[in-house]
Amino acid sequence: MGKPISTGQSHSVVQALSNNIDWSRVDSEAAQWVIEHAGEAEITAFINNRARIIVGEPTIIQINRAKPFDPATFIGEGWSFWRGPADGDGLTGEIEQDARSLALTEVDITKTSLKTCLSEGKKWIEGEEFLRRLRATENILLDAGVFQTFWENPYLHPQKWKEKTNGNLTRVFFTGSVLRDPNGSRCILYLYWLGGRLYWSYGWLGNEWRSDNPVAVLA
Repeated sequence: MGKPISTGQSHSVVQALSNNIDWSRVDSEAAQWVIEHAGEAEITAFINNRARIIVGEPTIIQINRAKPFDPATFIGEGWSFWRGPADGDGLTGEIEQDARSLALTEVDITKTSLKTCLSEGKKWIEGEEFLRRLRATENILLDAGVFQTFWENPYLHPQKWKEKTNGNLTRVFFTGSVLRDPNGSRCILYLYWLGGRLYWSYGWLGNEWRSDNPVAVLA
């Protein structure tokens, strides 16, 4: 779910940067600015973006379907995709995923949006009802494979995903895949930003969902 870097890792990162920068191509004035304004440089964001630089926001992202998402590998033993009806045990039947999302090999971020499906004047909605309302729309519900792509590539996130909603952290859910936890509960993966770092977690569909728990959909 994202954890702070260890002391040993921090030393290794510094060493890796030192060994792999082509110093002959570094501008002297730019280097001096970094020396004098290290606190202003977005060094932390650069490392959290896996040392990638991007100008502006990306618009098209590629989804690697050659490596399917595996709940047990990503989260831990006992996790799986939910199978069969919502009121079953989740162990047999068809995997509960949005087939339209699974067919995507790329996503146009300009066509994505965050949905809450809250009725006017309401501040929360029960998770299963939320899912039913989402499926009644024509929107594609983004699946766990898309979630993993965004998790592994923080620089792909649109700015609106990083902003707070009503003063609270915005948790972006990926309801195109319903997971089963080791206790037999129905869960959905989500991403959120805190202190300039990306984290992941999961929410139970049996819980209430608020306006700061939107779902990433593709129009």
